[in-house]
Amino acid sequence: MMNAASASETTESHESALICRNIRKHFGGRKVLDDVSFSIPKGAVLGLIGRNGAGKTTLMRILVGLLMPDSGSAMLLDEPALHLTDAAKSRLGYVPQLPESLKWMTVERMLQFVGSFYPKWDSEFMWNSLMRWDIAPSQRLAKLSPGERQRVALIRVLASCPELLVLDEPASALDPVARRDFLREIAVRAGEAGTTVLFSTHIVSDLERVASHVCFLHEGRLLLDAPMDDLKETHARLSLSREAAATLSKRLPGELARRRRPDGGVSLVLTRQGLDAWPGEAVASGGSLEAMSLEDLFIEVTDHPGAPWFQK
Repeated sequence: MMNAASASETTESHESALICRNIRKHFGGRKVLDDVSFSIPKGAVLGLIGRNGAGKTTLMRILVGLLMPDSGSAMLLDEPALHLTDAAKSRLGYVPQLPESLKWMTVERMLQFVGSFYPKWDSEFMWNSLMRWDIAPSQRLAKLSPGERQRVALIRVLASCPELLVLDEPASALDPVARRDFLREIAVRAGEAGTTVLFSTHIVSDLERVASHVCFLHEGRLLLDAPMDDLKETHARLSLSREAAATLSKRLPGELARRRRPDGGVSLVLTRQGLDAWPGEAVASGGSLEAMSLEDLFIEVTDHPGAPWFQK
């Protein structure tokens, strides 16, 4: 008989395109990933945001089976990441942060070669995209600029018509016009074809344009994991005067971050663990409550490394 935990895991597996559980990774004596767990519902666009060095690339490589974690596991399309079948690989699209493979080939030769491995390869999309982004098919990849190589890598992965896209900083080398074009394509794929997307970035505006879910990764730890709409609506900044701040003796319910202001007051980032948990009397005595942008929230919660409210 299947117990409740097993039934829950089975349901999550069927409803999620990607699942990672308790991923840990060290390089030498340095901890790069620390007990990272999250899942992506099928058809969702999850943005993984973190500063440079947060562990995003290491996590991406583990999730697609290119790197073995010290502990924990990852599942893609109902299969273990380290043991994907050819059928699962044909449904997966991955773009690394620095696409350098097959760079001795011409753009056309590389795309045709890669396309031969994918049963759903969309040649029309490939040619239209090369024309739209003004990339010469006869040019060798090694001769392209970083931005052009990244565009070709995106054409390659999108032309394969994957069910799951894993993209590591996919727009970092693109100009603003190309970035907007790419993000629009991601939104269309997710909305019309039900493609599941995981992309990492340090550009908050990219998340706000297309992501339905967001995770904050900081120093190898997952700080926040929530639907985008919930994240914006369920966090706020509470600013307290010096007098009101003096009455705070301990961490408040739902407190994520605390910053001392030059005037002696305090700014706190809080989650909505019920409106009743918020200190209304403190607001009445000179404080103020304000909504936060995604960028403000990210900066606030990642600017306190090792803070006690992040401990599990």
